[in-house]
Amino acid sequence: MKKITSRAFSVLLIALLVIFGMLVYLLRYIDDGRDWALAFPRANSGASGSITDRYGVRLVYFDSSISTYADDPELRTACYHITGDYWGRTTTGALSRFWDDMQTFSLLTGTTHAESADLTLTVDAELCRTAWRALNHQKGAVLLCNYRTGEMLVMVSGPSVDPLDSSDPPEGTYINRCLSACFTPGSVFKLVTSAAAIETVPNMDTRTFFCENEYEIAGVPIKCTGPHYTQTFEQALANSCNIAFAQIAVKVGQPNMIEHVRRYGFLDAHELSGIPTAAGTYPLDFVGDPELAWSGIGQSTDLINPYALLRYVCAIANHGLLVEPHLLLHGETPGRTQLVEADTADRLAAMMNYNVVSHYEPEVNFPGLPLCAKTGTAELGDGDSHAWFVGFLNDEAHPYAFVVLVERGGSGLRVAGPIANALLQAAVK
Repeated sequence: MKKITSRAFSVLLIALLVIFGMLVYLLRYIDDGRDWALAFPRANSGASGSITDRYGVRLVYFDSSISTYADDPELRTACYHITGDYWGRTTTGALSRFWDDMQTFSLLTGTTHAESADLTLTVDAELCRTAWRALNHQKGAVLLCNYRTGEMLVMVSGPSVDPLDSSDPPEGTYINRCLSACFTPGSVFKLVTSAAAIETVPNMDTRTFFCENEYEIAGVPIKCTGPHYTQTFEQALANSCNIAFAQIAVKVGQPNMIEHVRRYGFLDAHELSGIPTAAGTYPLDFVGDPELAWSGIGQSTDLINPYALLRYVCAIANHGLLVEPHLLLHGETPGRTQLVEADTADRLAAMMNYNVVSHYEPEVNFPGLPLCAKTGTAELGDGDSHAWFVGFLNDEAHPYAFVVLVERGGSGLRVAGPIANALLQAAVK
């Protein structure tokens, strides 16, 4: 009798364990079944869909039998960091970000299916091609955004790859330099120092700064490309004078510099339609006046993500109001933030226009463009420099903000400037 009772108890215990296991499985299946089904994206039950640019140009197409891209190899390469691929080799692509959203999952069959899973992106594929050609196989990043609507029109990163090409890609191909990397900003950071000075240093517009190639702060020499001699605040930005901005950063003070760098989002990781970006750096611990001076001119330990810089430039162009950039043409309501005080933004915009008119030879380099911009040549300490060119068109019909970076490219105006011009000329047409 005891043996029968023992066996019955064992059977009951096993039955309870089986039931418990089934309950755990069912709960996990309800919770995670969709993820299990999507773990192998090609193994779906007939899901089909496409990703197109704003004009209906097909960038990606998939169904139960095929997973492919645009017909044109150059277009596939130019748009690679926008689309990504079906294997997730670059995590910033639309396929990685939106794949789950393009599938429906059946609890009954445990499979995915989508009758129609078409996404339209805000990007202009032909403008991306223009940017890719202008970048000319160099390492770098090119971004173009409508600062009134937040629609991202161009996001090109180099080097890139044709996802249908089976040969080994160049080193660094799968890094999206627009979103996933940070770089020494050099003189484009003077736009941040300028904003901090406008808001914290009394009578900035009446102050003058003297530059004769070199200036010492606490015994440490600050060198410039000058001499620029006596110059106003506006002229100092146009001259991109290191000596003037070293002095300005010290007048602003490290706490105020940190406060403005934080406020403008340069220390934060952001999201572009759910795609995460890299966070920048700025000296937060006490560094003393010489290092503070270098940080104010975009050197020191400063690192900026190109997308974060685009957000800042978009806000300057839009009277300080940031309409958050986004990638989906329909069904996405962008956030709105007064990122920069309106008076500060308008003052910066006027100074950026003065940069162009007084120093960038707009009739030759940017013909016909109502441009406000700032160059940057970010020294890396080994003889190389990153080339930057950032700004916007002051044009209601073409409200475009841009960031161009050529990694180790040299002069901002000579190297990044022509890329921006080629892109903007195509955009206004």
